[in-house]
Amino acid sequence: MEPEVRYTYVGAALVLLVAALVFGFLWLTETAKRDEYRTYTIFFQRQSLDGLQIGGDVTMRGIKVGQVMAYELSPTQVNQVRVTVRVDRQAPVADNSYAVVSRNLVTGLARISVVTPLPAGPILTVPAPGEKYPVIKEGTSAAEQLQDAASRAAAAGTIALERLNDVLDDKNREAFAETLANMRDLTAGLNQRLAKVDDAVASLQRSADTFGKSGERIAASVERVTGEVGPVAKEAERTLREVTATVVSIQRDANALARQLESATGSTALELRATAQELRTTADLLDRTLDRLRDPRAVIFGPNPAALGPGEGLR
Repeated sequence: MEPEVRYTYVGAALVLLVAALVFGFLWLTETAKRDEYRTYTIFFQRQSLDGLQIGGDVTMRGIKVGQVMAYELSPTQVNQVRVTVRVDRQAPVADNSYAVVSRNLVTGLARISVVTPLPAGPILTVPAPGEKYPVIKEGTSAAEQLQDAASRAAAAGTIALERLNDVLDDKNREAFAETLANMRDLTAGLNQRLAKVDDAVASLQRSADTFGKSGERIAASVERVTGEVGPVAKEAERTLREVTATVVSIQRDANALARQLESATGSTALELRATAQELRTTADLLDRTLDRLRDPRAVIFGPNPAALGPGEGLR
């Protein structure tokens, strides 16, 4: 009997030793995991968790950083689900990070995406009051955003239709029809006025053409007059040279005659002097005539008002 009791003790000791080894291995593994990961709690209330499984992926910017450990319905709030996730300790989960549920369109499996907006806050490590682990806030998924946008668009469309109905009541429709009639009348009046404006523009164009033709005729007349004045000016210049020569000859003769008269007797001196005076007067007249002939334009069109002497005027 004594050997059998001894074998029983040895067997029990071996079992305890193996159990201690397994427990120690599990404890060491769990401790190592706790050193590599952080555990967080997420409360989902607005988003659906259809397709979410234990062991599902937890991602940040499309990279897997953890997995879903457990989830359960909240006993106090009907529409709330508590999800426990384990995230790599190196993942920057900040206190302003939030979690959204996204799904694979082919498989339908859901995953939890942790989004950290910029600027990022401090790393989330402090558990929430009454919670065992830190809590990541629930965010708004793209589907929820689309649903909200669709709801807002539907509400805005309803308001717009109501306002349109208010605008298109019987009184406003009559006013609108009257406005359209007034606009039609105004358009007809504008068309008539535009026709008159077109006629006025055509008349102005005709007047401009007539003025252009008149300008051309005036230019031709000026050229013709210039051509006719040219020979006259040449003839006047030749006459002027002849008169100048005559005047010079008369002055020379008058001077000679005056010298002769000075040597004459006293009885005829006065008469000779009078004659000399008349000759000088004649010479002065010839000088003035010569001055006028020097300007052919004055011969044809009359003297220049600036060249008139005191008391003289155009006839």
